[in-house]
Amino acid sequence: MVQSCPRLPRFKNRHIGETCVLVCNGPSLNKMDLEPLKHQTVIGLNKIHLGVEKFGFYPKYLVAVNEKVIGQSAQDIAAMNCVKFISNKGAQHVPADALTYHINTKSPPARFCRDITAGIREGGTVTYAALQIAYFMGFARVVIIGMDHRFDFSGKPHEAHHMKGPDVNHFSPAYFSGQTWDNPDLQRSEESYRIAREIFAAEGREIIDATLDGGCEIFVKHQLSDILGG
Repeated sequence: MVQSCPRLPRFKNRHIGETCVLVCNGPSLNKMDLEPLKHQTVIGLNKIHLGVEKFGFYPKYLVAVNEKVIGQSAQDIAAMNCVKFISNKGAQHVPADALTYHINTKSPPARFCRDITAGIREGGTVTYAALQIAYFMGFARVVIIGMDHRFDFSGKPHEAHHMKGPDVNHFSPAYFSGQTWDNPDLQRSEESYRIAREIFAAEGREIIDATLDGGCEIFVKHQLSDILGG
């Protein structure tokens, strides 16, 4: 069996009962006031490093599971001064260190992994991987932003394509520009989100979608300013 980092148990219920903000990478971030995130526990995804200076906040945690993404941004991810949860598929690009933890995504034991020491399920989107990590850390409320859930692409889900020109699907036009990316699988993502929603709700926890004009209809929606009091 593929093993995850043996140091992962230290994160069990580290944030029990708390709120975190899960920052996805959609272009809607560019239209939001993200100043309040300076005072929140933020979980950033994938290439969030491209926006930290512009947005004015810094994540406490980073999650990346797609091997292409990890390989393309290996040096930038390694340089991030936060705790990083990286798929073991990309372990050769970003070695383990004091802030970097490899998690098994090659052979996860469940559809939603409550115990990330055994692995996490990608579920078609890094957002789902991050929700499992947030669950393990005990967060009672996960607020998602930047999950636009709409993409301009051609071909089938998971097909790899070389992106020419600026990236219109993410907050930075340089996100995948000139690089290869995998087409999204929105149907599988929604299936995963429904599972996460039910598991959180069954324990009195909640997932809130505060994405500005987001296209996902799985989670209850609120404005970020209403939630954080900004």
